[in-house]
Amino acid sequence: MIVLTGNSLKIEDVVAVARHHSPVKISHESREKILESRKVVENILREDKAVYGINTGLGELVKVRIPMEESQELQLNLVRSHSSGVGEYLEEELVRAAMLIRANSLVKGYSGISLEAVELLVDMLNRGVTPLVPKFGSVGASGDLAPLAHIALVMVGEGRAMYKGEVMDGTEALKKAGLEPIKLKEKDGLALLNGTAMMGAYASLSLYDAFQIMRNALVSVAMSFEALRGTDRALDPRIMEVRPHPGQAKIAEILRTLLNGSKIVEKARNDRVQDAYTLRCVPQVYGAVLDTLNYVREVVEREINSVTDNPIIFDEPISGGNFHGEPIALVMDFLAIALTDLGNMIERRIARLVDEKLSGLPSFLIENSGLNSGFMIAQYTAAALCNRNKILSYPASADSIPTSADQEDHVSMGMNSAIKLREIVENLRYIVAIEYLCTNQALHFIGASSPWVVKAQESLGIAKIEKDTSLHPLIEEISKKIKRGDILKNLPGPIEL
Repeated sequence: MIVLTGNSLKIEDVVAVARHHSPVKISHESREKILESRKVVENILREDKAVYGINTGLGELVKVRIPMEESQELQLNLVRSHSSGVGEYLEEELVRAAMLIRANSLVKGYSGISLEAVELLVDMLNRGVTPLVPKFGSVGASGDLAPLAHIALVMVGEGRAMYKGEVMDGTEALKKAGLEPIKLKEKDGLALLNGTAMMGAYASLSLYDAFQIMRNALVSVAMSFEALRGTDRALDPRIMEVRPHPGQAKIAEILRTLLNGSKIVEKARNDRVQDAYTLRCVPQVYGAVLDTLNYVREVVEREINSVTDNPIIFDEPISGGNFHGEPIALVMDFLAIALTDLGNMIERRIARLVDEKLSGLPSFLIENSGLNSGFMIAQYTAAALCNRNKILSYPASADSIPTSADQEDHVSMGMNSAIKLREIVENLRYIVAIEYLCTNQALHFIGASSPWVVKAQESLGIAKIEKDTSLHPLIEEISKKIKRGDILKNLPGPIEL
């Protein structure tokens, strides 16, 4: 049970609800906060003060005053007009994650939304009603307006939704789940569609996957250390102490554990002075990526426990800019660059593994090469994915296109940052899978030695490839194992980042 307080949501909670349908509950204290915030809005309405989005238009239309008798119609109109996204529909897990994050922000009690609206959002999560949300339309300020509007559209009984694997009208989906559409009250529509929840959804799921991939990348590089007969001299803790980046020290520590007991590495320690950078500099490169991951996690978890709409309801409403997606946009672009470079290093090791002059292994990791091409094209695939990631790593946040007649004259483009990052993460998983595949084959020639590497190879469960075969299904299966955590589960112990 994930209890929403507005202050304690973790990345793992988002994954539990988005992917595994863990139930969600609003805390008692949060219910009281929502009701108190709603009272402030109702007092404003009685006093007939001009307040943005409650009795005024939005964006440049802030100058237009809305009569009291039309204030609820304004909220419905906002939801309808902002449902203007385009493109393929987002995966269910992304929409569910956004619904959870938006609800968590609303329960903090600073949005002036009605309790009924938040309850319906949570009920939809618990009963499996998932709105269909087009992929494109958010510029990341004033929040994720278009994607969140498509969620709200189902809440009022319009739009389209998925229920028990079937696409249907919003009203029908709610009815089949035993729910009813709501009639939006003043501020409800604006509170539902304003905020950074969709960016947060992308960020949370991509970050969780990136940590999982990083753990696997450490196992696959340990396998490469043995396959390429690398030395662990460069992992000496004294080297890490004189350049005390925490990620660098942590990566070196983990690799020392993974390679402990390796006769191959022990022999190389005596025979070799140093290795190529793709082995020797793993603590420095992977460590920098790990530091980036940890920094991004701090920012994302702070963001998904924040109030990100406008106006914010204190004892009075205050219009501000908490909806601006810049905090998410910048770290998504930062992480995209870090993960792209991680993939670049892995691809270079794959290239070493298949090159007999660099590896000392059979050419392209296959006997009777020439007749057989072996793992030649697996490296091509890794190279193609790296090139794709390099293209995607260009920061979307470096651009801004003004909207709403220049009222919103600087936007974050954070949604595009998040969309690009998700693809980079998927590509990186394949790159790690290819390193696993190549090191597995290499170790069939020389024999794995470290207990950790032996267990990892057993988890892959791929016999030595004697003659050419399609590698596609093997790469796909390893990628799935990485995502499910299958390889990590069978190791002698956890890899704690």
